[in-house]
Amino acid sequence: MINLVPMLIDRGVSSTLAAWVLGLGGAYQVLGRLFYWAMERGMSVRARTVLIYGVTAVATGLLALDASNAVWLVIVSVGAGVGRGLSTLLKATAVTDRWGPRAYGRLSGVFNAPVMLAIAVAPAAGAWGAQLLGSWELMYVVLAAVGAAAVASLALSVPRPPREGGA
Repeated sequence: MINLVPMLIDRGVSSTLAAWVLGLGGAYQVLGRLFYWAMERGMSVRARTVLIYGVTAVATGLLALDASNAVWLVIVSVGAGVGRGLSTLLKATAVTDRWGPRAYGRLSGVFNAPVMLAIAVAPAAGAWGAQLLGSWELMYVVLAAVGAAAVASLALSVPRPPREGGA
């Protein structure tokens, strides 16, 4: 999402509006988390995962459609923020939902290490990708396609039961 600011400024949006759009996404991360409990009660971990990351992939793709309309940008930023906020809680609960609490620390570390690496390199990689592809919009389309492929993989994933003596 941090690359949203330079993309919007490149499209003629004021830096103030770009900052507000980014900030609203952050605020809705918090508000989105308030609804996780309802999802956890009524949906399987797989269904929650597909829905949350599906919303995030769609919001990412929608950023490519119109990068200058303020109302559109706020709606998309809110959707992206809700998806990101929900994904934080999903990452915290998915391990125990699928494999139980026994190896929570080890499995959470294994699953979150690539996520943290991606978060660390995303701003630079996003700017490089936009330059390589020739536009921010195309970069967001590519990211949305990668996200959609990931959601399809998540939908088809089947956890293996833990082995005796460990997870």
